[in-house]
Amino acid sequence: MNKPVFEEIEIRNLQTVVELERVRQLEAIVWSFEDSVPVNQTITVVKNGGFILGAFLHNELIGFQYSFPGFDGKQVYLCSHSLGIHPEYRKYGVGEKLKWAQKGLAEAMGYELISWTYDPLETVNGNLNLHKLGAICTSYLEDAYGEMGDGLNSGIATDRFLVEWRVDEIQDKKGATKFEQRDKQVDLQNFVMETTEKDGFLIPGEINFGLDSDLLFVPVPGNFQEIKSADFSLAVEWRNITRKIFTHYLPIGWQVTDLIKKDQNHYLYVLEKRG
Repeated sequence: MNKPVFEEIEIRNLQTVVELERVRQLEAIVWSFEDSVPVNQTITVVKNGGFILGAFLHNELIGFQYSFPGFDGKQVYLCSHSLGIHPEYRKYGVGEKLKWAQKGLAEAMGYELISWTYDPLETVNGNLNLHKLGAICTSYLEDAYGEMGDGLNSGIATDRFLVEWRVDEIQDKKGATKFEQRDKQVDLQNFVMETTEKDGFLIPGEINFGLDSDLLFVPVPGNFQEIKSADFSLAVEWRNITRKIFTHYLPIGWQVTDLIKKDQNHYLYVLEKRG
């Protein structure tokens, strides 16, 4: 496999049954055929306000992004349902390129809001969603999808952040002064939870809900899947303790605005009071 060049990756808005069959084949590689979306559903989405984007490298489909319209009783928004990258082409910025293309097409179609979920303990996704794209989280969903048998979720509650990406407010955070300065603002006095480290794994400690600050930091491990494999009880502990923290703060006017790297396998979610 040749390392893909970011500029060589072409994003296409997929429209035909043949193209969507290729997406389903890729889904089967990324997850499983049982978890892939039937083409009769994706073609219906394409014809009714949604879209499927494909990422191509030299005409090979290496990634996709699947969105459909959502409605919460007050407004129509774009529900960003799934994004998958071929295992051989991860960590090359394919997902980020798909997301910016999604934003551009959503804006052209008249959407003002894009929403999706992700596991807050998967920091690769958190880095993309919050730090690079500029999305925020205001809601925490407990066991959002119930029991899932795939390798990433098996045996643990499927808690999720509900992410909001407002199309007219999106700015690329990379290099922004605000975020260059934020690393300097990290103060141990503002840590919601103490942590220690053992054998390369971050260990959660005592929670402090009595902090008086408009800017708080929530430590999370950067190697959650490794923790699951080596010490499943520790993984469950991380799920439970982060659930306790976020379900405390988000309902009382806080939002998660960023994820920053403290050191190897140690990340910090940034909690800020809503404006």
